[in-house]
Amino acid sequence: MARRMLAFCAVGVAAFALAPAAQALNPQTAGLQVALRAYGLYGGAIDGMAGPNTVAATKSFQRRAGLPVDGRAGPRTRRALGPLGAPLFGRRTLRIGRFGWDVSVLQFLLARRGELVPVSGYFDGATARALRRYQRARHLQVDGIAGPSTMATLARGRPALAPANGGTTTVGRQPIGVRGLLVHWASVYRVDPRLVRALAWMESGYHPGLVSSSGARGVLQVLPVTKRYVETYLLRRRVAWTVSGGIQVGVVYLRELLHEFHGNESLALAAWYQGPASVRKNGVAPGTRAFVADVLALRRRGV
Repeated sequence: MARRMLAFCAVGVAAFALAPAAQALNPQTAGLQVALRAYGLYGGAIDGMAGPNTVAATKSFQRRAGLPVDGRAGPRTRRALGPLGAPLFGRRTLRIGRFGWDVSVLQFLLARRGELVPVSGYFDGATARALRRYQRARHLQVDGIAGPSTMATLARGRPALAPANGGTTTVGRQPIGVRGLLVHWASVYRVDPRLVRALAWMESGYHPGLVSSSGARGVLQVLPVTKRYVETYLLRRRVAWTVSGGIQVGVVYLRELLHEFHGNESLALAAWYQGPASVRKNGVAPGTRAFVADVLALRRRGV
């Protein structure tokens, strides 16, 4: 929302090219590369190797997020990356609808084993089908779910991929009620609920407790200045900083952007990401175009 100090984004749906295997390959690094690409900082192959380009992109992100610049994806850096920065592979069971670093790693491992699967961080139908083919070929339970047995087979004994706690925990489960609140406020203000849900997924992965380094809060990552604008000029009343209140403010602001840009969803989303004044003056920036394309792709998927 005209900041991007800490933007929570999904990457594009196209499969990424994979480089040849090397001794330095670590599939967890693929999760980092997908997250960095989502921020427009990494344009190389999703190859699982922490080469110079990956390190440089990590340092660029750390500078942007106000973190110590060491080029390493430690816990603070992964937290700052948002939903695409966690959890590491092996910490939870993966199934359709999951989103995060571990999904990127799963997709990378499947792609390296010859499956046609997008390495995007979002567990979609294509990922489930690829996983079922993998399971069938290795005589595993064919359910399209990456549980302990499937993850152990994918890990092939590598410590970096070893499942923690049996791989059955559910870290990052969607908070109860968030989806319902998104649909509720979208209906109240007559904004497409599918668009609102997709935008919320891009911004936070439906997590209401996220606060960025620039102060953006909640499911829709609303900045305090945006909240004041909505309260002062659009609603003309105060709104509590609650999960519901944050979603309400975000939906009202999105409605205003849709109105400003005459119902053009692409331009409204660009203004959300880049700022309406910047869009009108400078046009839509390349990074903004990627953000808009990802939100619209998520809407088509029905997150």
